[in-house]
Amino acid sequence: MTIRALIVDDEQSNRENLKALLKKHCPEIEVIGEAAEIFSAQERIQSLLPDLIFLDVRMPGGDAFDLLAQLDKVDFEIIFITAYDQYAFQAFRFNAVDFLLKPIDISELRQAVEKVQMKINLAEENILLKNLVSNQQLTFAEKRLPLPTEDKVEFVPVKNIIHCQSDRSYTEFYLKGGKKLIICKTLKEYEKALTPMGFIRVHQSHLVNLSEVLAFVRRDGGYLQMSDNSMVPVSRSRKEEVQLRLMER
Repeated sequence: MTIRALIVDDEQSNRENLKALLKKHCPEIEVIGEAAEIFSAQERIQSLLPDLIFLDVRMPGGDAFDLLAQLDKVDFEIIFITAYDQYAFQAFRFNAVDFLLKPIDISELRQAVEKVQMKINLAEENILLKNLVSNQQLTFAEKRLPLPTEDKVEFVPVKNIIHCQSDRSYTEFYLKGGKKLIICKTLKEYEKALTPMGFIRVHQSHLVNLSEVLAFVRRDGGYLQMSDNSMVPVSRSRKEEVQLRLMER
């Protein structure tokens, strides 16, 4: 999972040092921008929509708390990094994940980033759970599957999913209209969610929407012709089950 981060600090040397530490010790962090004062920080938050901000307290034009107070909403995680420990209490009033003192201790930085990961993962799981519960009350045509991409969660109508393909720890979703999404979760996780909704695992690496199958082709070992004209292989061990399910459809 990649965490998109913004660094806000008025000293360039501090920003460069933090970037170097993150690159070496926290590879899950992608630094997408920097800011040296309140105005540019506010602008970058609104344009870049970071998951996390590494935030110095004292800056030209005000302090970090002035910046946060000016925002309509704080929908990102915060790690304060400062040389002044008297701001710790005020920092946690803004639900900061952590408060690190300069010079930065590597183990404390690593622990802070892990806390951010846990919070983001928990938030995503809560979204998935709420969607699962609401899906039980919907018809098949209305049901949606939450798919967490790099910078957002897309709620995709299940009826628009043609087939899914495993790529190690990722799953590729092929959707109607030629759209493709790559999700950082395994195919097995989605098999559990989609099997009750008319999907079937036809191969170790493939899960298909039975409603989108145009033909079962017996030659070349057996494969399915899908509505997007893709050809999905059917494993020998699953061939009989797949044909039965297609006949029942």
